[in-house]
Amino acid sequence: MPRVLSDERRDLVKATADFCRRECGTKDQRDKLTAHGREQHNQKLYEKMAALGWLGIAVPEEYGGAGQGMTDLCLFLQETSYGLAPISGFGTTVIAAAAYEKFGTEEQKRVVLQGVVDGRVEAVSMSEPGAGSDVGALTCRAERTDGGYRVNGQKTWCSNAHIADHILLTARTGQGGSKHHGLTQFMVPTNAAGLQIRGIDTMGGKDVNDLYFTDCFVPDSAVVGEPGQGWTQLMAGLNVERMMLAALMLGVAHRAFDDTLAHVREREQFGRPVGSFQAMKHRIADMATELACAQLLLDDVAAAIDAEPGRLFPREASMAKLKCTELAKHVTLEGMQMMGGYGYATEYGMEALLRQTVVSTVYGGTSEIQRDIIGKSYGL
Repeated sequence: MPRVLSDERRDLVKATADFCRRECGTKDQRDKLTAHGREQHNQKLYEKMAALGWLGIAVPEEYGGAGQGMTDLCLFLQETSYGLAPISGFGTTVIAAAAYEKFGTEEQKRVVLQGVVDGRVEAVSMSEPGAGSDVGALTCRAERTDGGYRVNGQKTWCSNAHIADHILLTARTGQGGSKHHGLTQFMVPTNAAGLQIRGIDTMGGKDVNDLYFTDCFVPDSAVVGEPGQGWTQLMAGLNVERMMLAALMLGVAHRAFDDTLAHVREREQFGRPVGSFQAMKHRIADMATELACAQLLLDDVAAAIDAEPGRLFPREASMAKLKCTELAKHVTLEGMQMMGGYGYATEYGMEALLRQTVVSTVYGGTSEIQRDIIGKSYGL
């Protein structure tokens, strides 16, 4: 689908695509960078991108970044995910950085935002064993003590905590009112005494963790924003999180489509390419149409956010996240089916794309939660 981009944005897309082809364009390169797919982040590659100034794409200029908006961020995310660059730490880092930019102290901003530009990784922790979609049900507590707080409890599914400098922690500091009251966010160093980080093995490798807090002391200076206002602050970051996930998965979906298309053009059965059979052509046509629609949706919402950066777009951001993640899962499943046994073999990469997309309809707010948000926006 034709996209109207400025010269600067075309240059960003081309440079990012060229970098990915050069640095991680082959399976052998990616196997070396990811320990044969077990690790989702390669710090050396990440720091190469930092040296090119790309990681600060959404960081304000006063902290060394480029000060660009959602459209540019989505373009970069799509190209890096299409190029299969193992930089999973970037997503959580930008989500955390957006929160510090809005609510952090000047010192917190200096440490985190300049760290983003330099290639440091940040993590975000909300989920608990008993609080996933229902974030307001969390029980990890931060109790007031002299000069700060003591944190006790367990968190789970914390992406990239094992490679991060800090964790943006949401914990309960008070009771009363609704369950969303009394939540506070903290900047917790990953080497803090009383914090244990334990990796969780998943079908996608090792990129999520359990966190165990045992009398973990954090000073008053670690509070991000206002005590008790954690829920409001979380809601303020939804545009960034959902749009990032949408862009990442749309990039993967485009990659899965192109790999499938290349295969059905070349693979012959019954004396002709399998893509020439009507059953295949119609599936390709449907996927191409859906990808074009998703791209238009993502671009339109990103442009709206850039036009009104202080406004929340809960309906539109949820639509983008829902559409792009569900489509990515569908396209990779179709790709595996259309490639037959080759789609199942690790040599050809489709199974890795499938594993990457399956979880995308769960994290960052499940598809069911996104539909609920969209429905509520219509007064239902």
